[in-house]
Amino acid sequence: MAKSMHERFAVTDPDFMLSNVDAGSTPGMKSKTKARKYVASLAPAFREWQTRLYAERKQGLLLVLQGMDACGKDGVVKHVVDLFYPTNVRVTSFKAPTDVEKRHHFLWRIRPVLPDPGNIMVFNRSHYEDVCTVKVHDWATPGVIERRYAEINKFEQEAVEAGITIIKCFLHLSPREQGQRMLDRLADPTKRWKFKEGDLDESDRWQEYMAAYDTAIRRCSTEAAPWFVIPSDNKWYRDWVIAQLLLEWFEEMQPQYPGMEQLDISALKRRIKASSPG
Repeated sequence: MAKSMHERFAVTDPDFMLSNVDAGSTPGMKSKTKARKYVASLAPAFREWQTRLYAERKQGLLLVLQGMDACGKDGVVKHVVDLFYPTNVRVTSFKAPTDVEKRHHFLWRIRPVLPDPGNIMVFNRSHYEDVCTVKVHDWATPGVIERRYAEINKFEQEAVEAGITIIKCFLHLSPREQGQRMLDRLADPTKRWKFKEGDLDESDRWQEYMAAYDTAIRRCSTEAAPWFVIPSDNKWYRDWVIAQLLLEWFEEMQPQYPGMEQLDISALKRRIKASSPG
């Protein structure tokens, strides 16, 4: 029996290292054409499940997208998240905190945007910046960073207990592919706006970032909120995996339209007909 995406990509190894994952691998799917066609075909199913989720209003879904620059977070939003109706889906991003946010606990800006029951939220970058980017740049002491792993686990456990499922996807990109994507941005006038010279400075610290992510993934991949490490050198494969992760969640959670037994359907029909002109 073929492994589910959850089984294949969830991090359960306490000694996990990103260097042991081939960012260019495509286990389970070798055809770009088939993968793209399959993902596009999921729109009707996603929208049906989404409607049920909103009608039921018992569960919320949080999709976390994390990774290095050019790993494809925006691409996942475009090719997968946009398959949903826009009505109860929201995408937000957490970058450098504002002066106001700096005066509060690092999770202060995260809590208000967790999805309400029936809604889907996407974090394009997330609270993991506060144990990865912050760690690489020494913007917090080792003791503060150490406490944050436990605080994140507690925060995510509480969210799950409140009815929110958290699907955390690390989009694993190779440095060679990142370099090619940056060159592609420079070559395309419509994408040059995405390029920042500071991104090159971050790329120069690649190994430091990988070490920081290794630790964050190991320390914060829990039973309640596991990390999924997605090989992302192939954009079509990345989207195929994440789309299936979402589909697996819907099929497991099975949101349903609520029963409306309290409604007197016959009486309501008579009233509608009586008030309708003609």
